[in-house]
Amino acid sequence: MSDDAKVAMQQYLNHFLGNMDIVNSREVCKFLEVSKLSFLPEYGPKLKEEYVMVKHLPQIVKNDDSRKCACCCFSCCNDNWQKVWAVLKPGFLALLADPFATKPLDIIVFDVLPTSDGSGEGRVSLAAEIKERNPLRHSFKVTCGNRSIDLRSKSGARVKDWVAAINDAGLRPPEGWCHPHRFGSFAPPRGLSDDGSQAQWFIDGRAAFDAIASSIEDAKSEIFICGWWLCPELYLRRPFRDHASSRLDSLLEIKAKQGIQIYILLYKEVALALKINSVYSKRKLLSIHENVRVLRSPDHFSTGVYLWSHHEKLVIVDHQVCFIGGLDLCFGRYDTCEHRVGDCPPQEWPGKDYYNPRESEPNSWEDMMKDELDRGKYPRMPWHDVHCALWGPPCRDVARHFVQRWNFAKRNKAPYEEAIPLLMPQQHMVIPHYRGQNKEKEVERRDIEDNVKGIKRQDSFSSGSSLQDIPLLLPQEADGPDGSGVGPKRNGLESTPGRSHPHAFRKSKIESVVPDMPMTSFVDDHDSLNLHVKMSPDLAAEPGTKTSDLEWWESQERVDQIGSVDESGQVGSRVSCHCQVIRSVSQWSAGTSQIEESIHCAYCSLIEKAENFVYIENQFFISGLSGDDIIQNRVLEALYQRIMRAFNDKKCFRVIIVIPLLPGFQGGVDDGGAASVRAIMHWQYRTICRGQNSVLHNLYDLLGPKTQDYISFYGLRAYGQLFNGGPVVTSQVYVHSKIMIVDDRATLIGSANINDRSLLGSRDSEIGVLIEDKEFVDSLMGGKPWKAGKFALSLRLSLWSEHLGLHAKEIHKVIDPVIESTYKDRWMSTAKTNTMIYQDVFSCVPSDLIHTRAALRQSTAFWKDRLGHTTIDLGIAPQKLESYQNGDIKNTDPLERLKSVRGHLVSFPLDFMCKEDLRPVFNESEYYASQVFY
Repeated sequence: MSDDAKVAMQQYLNHFLGNMDIVNSREVCKFLEVSKLSFLPEYGPKLKEEYVMVKHLPQIVKNDDSRKCACCCFSCCNDNWQKVWAVLKPGFLALLADPFATKPLDIIVFDVLPTSDGSGEGRVSLAAEIKERNPLRHSFKVTCGNRSIDLRSKSGARVKDWVAAINDAGLRPPEGWCHPHRFGSFAPPRGLSDDGSQAQWFIDGRAAFDAIASSIEDAKSEIFICGWWLCPELYLRRPFRDHASSRLDSLLEIKAKQGIQIYILLYKEVALALKINSVYSKRKLLSIHENVRVLRSPDHFSTGVYLWSHHEKLVIVDHQVCFIGGLDLCFGRYDTCEHRVGDCPPQEWPGKDYYNPRESEPNSWEDMMKDELDRGKYPRMPWHDVHCALWGPPCRDVARHFVQRWNFAKRNKAPYEEAIPLLMPQQHMVIPHYRGQNKEKEVERRDIEDNVKGIKRQDSFSSGSSLQDIPLLLPQEADGPDGSGVGPKRNGLESTPGRSHPHAFRKSKIESVVPDMPMTSFVDDHDSLNLHVKMSPDLAAEPGTKTSDLEWWESQERVDQIGSVDESGQVGSRVSCHCQVIRSVSQWSAGTSQIEESIHCAYCSLIEKAENFVYIENQFFISGLSGDDIIQNRVLEALYQRIMRAFNDKKCFRVIIVIPLLPGFQGGVDDGGAASVRAIMHWQYRTICRGQNSVLHNLYDLLGPKTQDYISFYGLRAYGQLFNGGPVVTSQVYVHSKIMIVDDRATLIGSANINDRSLLGSRDSEIGVLIEDKEFVDSLMGGKPWKAGKFALSLRLSLWSEHLGLHAKEIHKVIDPVIESTYKDRWMSTAKTNTMIYQDVFSCVPSDLIHTRAALRQSTAFWKDRLGHTTIDLGIAPQKLESYQNGDIKNTDPLERLKSVRGHLVSFPLDFMCKEDLRPVFNESEYYASQVFY
């Protein structure tokens, strides 16, 4: 073709595409294979689209002839087959009524496929041709998870094109959703390049709830919420009277009225076993606005799932920021680093939010402002938790998990409800050329996004879009129509120069002292974990001295940009890091064809590769050694093997584990109705120190008294007055966090407990994130120079300063976590002293001095007789403490004695009830469902 002919053709096409009536016609869209989804950047690049025939969908209302079968093309002649528009994207295959449809009729979200089809022919394909008896019919099958759908195309060549395109999309890097990544996770490691992966931690409910409230307030498009328990009347900011608008239902109502689409997944509990009343929560949430959609899952009768739960705690806003960790948006979770035990008159915890499940669980949550407990007699149970926020690709991965679960629940619970839509996962563009951009332009775009106040995203198919008149044929770059990166952005961001990100603390005053850590073979090696960083040769090695790490810690700006939190050390800095989303799911919980236990695999791998120490906080600690036929998760085995390796190598290695002193269930340990409490105690003591399967028993056989140099167990406790001048009380601080910090470089945060329920994948559904630092500061480890990660180090120091009662200027005392001056003289000594003081003042339980249920009954009777009233765990102090000095009785104010308590750390009572068999007996219902407790 001559140059003149090319110019003429170009001019003709430009003129042709400039006519909106022609460009936006179905005929042109069909010819050019484009639709409204084609060039929306959040769903990834355009791959393949065209009309196909499907049989599994309900009858589509036909307003014209565009969806009628053309026998000459499809050779169907069967009213059950219908024409739909198929759109292939990197992460899913969507079926729409036509290129202009406003929502998908069906969607297959790609997920990990089985490694074998059972015939020995290798991994199952995502798509495969179907051999039809009729040579005029051309079909193929798409199979993913527990779903398989048949489709027909016009010709055998088109079928081959579809099969090749779908299989390629499922394995295309960097995601490759159809093959497992490291630890067997559905999600690849993120942050290997400068892709915007960032994380920020929050300690306790006040810090996390304030950040979540701010994110909801800034929402511009959609909000995803997933919870084990959700209370619509929860105040996210306190004092509650000063923050009426921070109530969750009020926040959601404001956003719903602005057009924000809100999707909420609730766990549908077995009512006889739990009192979280998800029916009430659903009814209350649905009454807010039509833009609030709620699904409860699972349906127990149809699925046969009665023992397991949906345990994730998620809030995802606009696919831009997500919150995951241990905190449900429900009563009893709001707390501060002080962990106050009283609130009379109510200022912080209204009504049933003044919560102590050890004493009483409300039978109804509907009158939430009515107290369940007598505030003048009973303490609340303080709640310790850890949460985190994620930005960038990890946030999209978490949102993808939510979309999978939502669509699975929708198909099972509301398959024909048009008000409950199917969702499409958004695709983060990691590789710049996907958008036709070079790396410099991608970095420039992210710099702009980092200074954005909020997202100006409208519904992808909204007729009110400011770009609705742009023809479908013209792809819109993520930076806007002109590529300048400013101005309104479809499904993107509107830049606000000079504005800091609303969800994060200010950037640290110092820069990273080492370059990004190389992560070789990161994606391909499912089990590898690299925590090694080259040391600076000139780093001073004097143990116990202040180095630049302390200056960095003390220079962290603790001014909260997203709310009113003013407590030092409760919110971390937002840092760039390597992130990988991990989870526990299976067919019943997410509709996957594979059981995924990537959280379990990550725990074991992290422990195996730990160099110096492992720090764990968890609600449960129930695990098994190799050969245990009952407990299947092997976190305990990984710890045991790592400790033995350190002992054999004659190297220092520490494991510190912080768990609740007692299970957070109603009933005294000796009560007839408290079999659940005793059952959990049995399995935890079986793991820790009692019997042939316990870790301490096996270590003591080989290490003797040196065992405590390697591993030790702790709990948390708090005290205070119920009201001004009222009784002095104590309660355990309930450890609900689910974290592990390794070597001050890697941190695992999520919803999963250390037990079979959470870790096996086939039981409770869970989600978490492994955060590996790539910004480092100079620190110490075992008295030697060490490069510590900003995220992991700052989180550990904040947790330890809270637990040990350290002031900011004392933080250098625990900067080195393994030397004896930290581990023994500070950590173990503080726990022992605090435990002794609490025992002297309260004689509270659990206690190493009480070995039998008879001894517990005797102690309880004594204190009830002496005080007239006590709590279920003996938490009331006498008005005066009696002691003998020089033959005389001396009376001391309990508060004077308690002033010597530092922080909240206490020793875990290894000998409590050591002479009792705590397992349920045959006449207790717990005897017949023992798996529930581990």
